[in-house]
Amino acid sequence: MQVTRVILNNFRNIAAADVVLGAGINIIHGDNAQGKTNFLESVYLSSVGRSHRAGRDRDLVRLGEKTATSTVFVDAGHGTDKISTEIDKDGKKMWVNGLPIRRLGELFGHILCVIFSPEDLSLIKAGPQIRRRFMDMELCQLYPTYYHNLRMYYKVMKQRNNLLRDIGTNPKLSETLDVWDEQLVQYGSPIIDARKTFVAGLSQIANANQNQITGGRECLEITYKANVEQGNFTDKLIKHRHHDIQRKHTSIGIHKDDMEFHINHKDGRLYASQGQQRTAALSIKLAEIELIKKERGCTPILLLDDILSELDAKRQKFLMEKIEGMQSIITLTGAESHFETYANHTNTTVFHMEKGCVHIS
Repeated sequence: MQVTRVILNNFRNIAAADVVLGAGINIIHGDNAQGKTNFLESVYLSSVGRSHRAGRDRDLVRLGEKTATSTVFVDAGHGTDKISTEIDKDGKKMWVNGLPIRRLGELFGHILCVIFSPEDLSLIKAGPQIRRRFMDMELCQLYPTYYHNLRMYYKVMKQRNNLLRDIGTNPKLSETLDVWDEQLVQYGSPIIDARKTFVAGLSQIANANQNQITGGRECLEITYKANVEQGNFTDKLIKHRHHDIQRKHTSIGIHKDDMEFHINHKDGRLYASQGQQRTAALSIKLAEIELIKKERGCTPILLLDDILSELDAKRQKFLMEKIEGMQSIITLTGAESHFETYANHTNTTVFHMEKGCVHIS
């Protein structure tokens, strides 16, 4: 899989850009705050329909402009797909080969991406919401039905929470909770199964990476911490019903799931050093790539957002060796000591970015 061309207009600070990318390493270098991350963001947006950074869709529109557009061309081996996005004050619209995307699930799979940014280095010590998002973003790319189940689950949960609030003034409404509980279980159960399988596969590959990077000194185990199991989902919802009515929200379900990371059999959140956490994050991201290859039969595009400056020479070398032969888009500042090393790498295309303008070096 390869992104061949990216056309942007009024996308964040990028007034206009038309970039033809190489099949191997693509380096976008320049000073900070010039738009390098914005360029990566446009590719990721075309992959999953949302930014990897927090914020509203309208924040993607260049200051002073009414509309932003992004067009990304991708070759997945069966011809070229065109992913178009238009963002204005009312939100965003997307098209694939000219056909409108009615639901986000129709977008997943056209561009498979793995993004690695400095924020990912805090995956182990971040809150559970970040780890759930990590699972969901990957699983949505891997399995089209996952997004449908996830969307329906949160839709049902929202309706159940509205009902819990209404029960305070009309207790008889509690008799209808069974209907919503049944649907939570219906959509939540396959999510539990998919997350369990995903984390088990991720753990196996990431452990091999961790072991290799550290010369056999460290092992990494990732476990899925399900809030409920498929077999007791209904029972736990009923057991916590009184509590939910009092608190007016759903306290049981897949929206409370988490992941745990153990390095050398110790809780990574409590005992891992910063170096161990960074190694684990690298191991996990590289494991994502392998899982996509295995499940989808193609190599994803790797987006490295200023991550090389966060890794020492040993981890940089391991990363670059692992991504040999796949397309990557890497942002660097020209002042970084390793810039020349990667700029002169075989099969590398180098671009320079300044004040939102990008051109080949």
